[in-house]
Amino acid sequence: MSYPNDPSQQPGQPGYGGYPQQQPPGYGYPPPGYGGPTPPYASWLQRVGAALVDGLIIGVPSGILYIIGFAIGSKDMDCTTVEGDYSYSTECSGGLTGAGLALVILGGLIAFALSLYFIYMEGTTGQTPGKKILGIKLIREADGQVLGFGMAFVRRICHIVDSLPCYLGWLWPIWDAKKQTFADKILSTIVVKV
Repeated sequence: MSYPNDPSQQPGQPGYGGYPQQQPPGYGYPPPGYGGPTPPYASWLQRVGAALVDGLIIGVPSGILYIIGFAIGSKDMDCTTVEGDYSYSTECSGGLTGAGLALVILGGLIAFALSLYFIYMEGTTGQTPGKKILGIKLIREADGQVLGFGMAFVRRICHIVDSLPCYLGWLWPIWDAKKQTFADKILSTIVVKV
């Protein structure tokens, strides 16, 4: 129900408690004056370079922990074959020690946490460290705003579609007019130079 004297419901008036109503950046209508030319699209090589930088940032610490975990935590595998009346079975002992397993799990957790953080950065600023280094940014095509964490996460899931037809979606930006992957087309996002 609307009240005629309620200042929070009149356009251009302060909201609740006298504070002006504002929407957080990246949500709602495009900012005033948007509609100018779209910045130049990022090239496929820039996108690949950014992905490689991000992959190294995530992969190197995790890989070091994996290697150390397997190096110090491996026990000699000892397998014996047990012969029964009508069957054979193999029994093995050894594997990873507790310390080795802990380091491998820690490496996996670090990779997972960094991946989530990069999705958060991409959703809130449009850039991961790799994108920032290579001078590119992910934005919505409709209004030029960033996606937000939720849609950035959905975009990562949609990259499964890029991998399905023999990784064709990852190569699509090479010849596409807007340099979009299939995931970009699904979510109407573009990667531009900044």
